[in-house]
Amino acid sequence: MPDFTSALYLGLTHTSRSLPGWQQLTLGQPAMMADPPGTEQVAGRLAQLQGMGESVLLPSTLHLFFDVFETFGSARTAIFLDSACYPIARWGAERMAGRGVPLVTFNRHDPHHLRQRLTRLGRHGLRPLVVADGVCPRTGRLAPLRDYLEAVRHFGGLLLVDDTQGLGLLGQRPQPGQPYGSGGGGSLRFLGLEGPDILYAASLAKAFGVPMAALSGSGRMIERFKSLSLSRVHCSPPSVAVIQSGQQALAINQREGDLLRAGLLGNLLRFRQGVGRLGLATEGGLFPVQSLRPLRQLSAASLQQALLGRGVKTLLLNARGHAALQLGFVITARHSPHDIDLCLEHLESVMVNGYPRRNGRRPNPIYIRR
Repeated sequence: MPDFTSALYLGLTHTSRSLPGWQQLTLGQPAMMADPPGTEQVAGRLAQLQGMGESVLLPSTLHLFFDVFETFGSARTAIFLDSACYPIARWGAERMAGRGVPLVTFNRHDPHHLRQRLTRLGRHGLRPLVVADGVCPRTGRLAPLRDYLEAVRHFGGLLLVDDTQGLGLLGQRPQPGQPYGSGGGGSLRFLGLEGPDILYAASLAKAFGVPMAALSGSGRMIERFKSLSLSRVHCSPPSVAVIQSGQQALAINQREGDLLRAGLLGNLLRFRQGVGRLGLATEGGLFPVQSLRPLRQLSAASLQQALLGRGVKTLLLNARGHAALQLGFVITARHSPHDIDLCLEHLESVMVNGYPRRNGRRPNPIYIRR
C-alpha cells in the first residue's frame, strides 16, 4: 500500500538491529546529573553540521520551548511571534505571557510588520525575542530570516528559529541542480546566517527520523540554558536508544545525505509533473508536503476516502488561509517511482470514475492540522 503520510523525509528508519545495542535504556538520572552515553558526541556533531557553537539535546520540542522561554524570556523581554509559528512554540510563548511577559504576534513572513511592532514596544526598553519557523510546511517557503535578523540586531534582541522542517533537508550553497543545498544543516546554513544572537531549535524527528530535539547557539547561551533548564532537572533525557539513533542518522547524513536529498527531489518532481499532466495543481514547491488545490467537483475528504479504498494513504490538511480542507501527500526519499506512478494512476481513476464504498461504508479519513 503506497503510504504518503510519513514525515520521515529522507526515509531514515533506525531498526534495533542497525544500532550497536545498550546495556540499559536509561541511567535513571536527570541530564543535569549525567548525560546518557553518546550525548556529547551527537550534540557536537549536530552543532558542527548547523554551524553553531554548541548544542544541547532534549526529549522533545515541547520541553525545549518551555525551557528556552524560561531561560531567555526574562522580565525585561518581549516575545514577538510570527503568526505562522508551529503550535508548540506558541504554547511556550503563551505560557510566558501568562506570567506577564509581553507577547506580540506579527503577520506571517512580514518583516515590515515585525519592525512596526518592534518600534512600538521598543519605547518601553524591552529586549525582543523574535520567534519564527524556518520553513512554512504549507507553502515550502523559507521565512525571511535575514530580514528578521537585521531587525533583531537593530533592537538588540535575539532570534529564535524553529527549524524542525529544514534540518536535514536544507543545507549550504544551493544551486539549480541542487536546490536543497548540501549537507542538511538547515535553514541558517541555506541562507548563510550566523551569529551569537541566534538560537536554533529543531526536532530531529522529520528528516533524520530521531524522536528528540536540540537547541543550538553560542557556547555562552547554551551553557546558560543548561544551567537553567528545568527539563534537565525534572525530566528524563533522551534514551540511550534515541541517542544511538541520532549518531546513526548523522553518520548516514554525512555519508549519503546529499544522495538521499537528490532522490527526494526526483520523487517530488515526478509527482508534481504527474499531477500537472492530470490538469491538477499542488502547493508546497519543492518541500516534501504537497497539498492538492481544492477541487469544485470533489471534496478533499471524498478524494482521500476514494484513494484509501484503492490502497493509497494520504492526509487531510487543515491549512491556514483555506476555508476547505486540502488533500495532502508527503513525498519521501523512500518512495519508489512505482509508488508515485501508482498514486497518480489511482488519482486519475478517481477523478474519472468517482469512488467506491467499502461494505456500504466509507473508510475513515486521516486528518492532520498544520
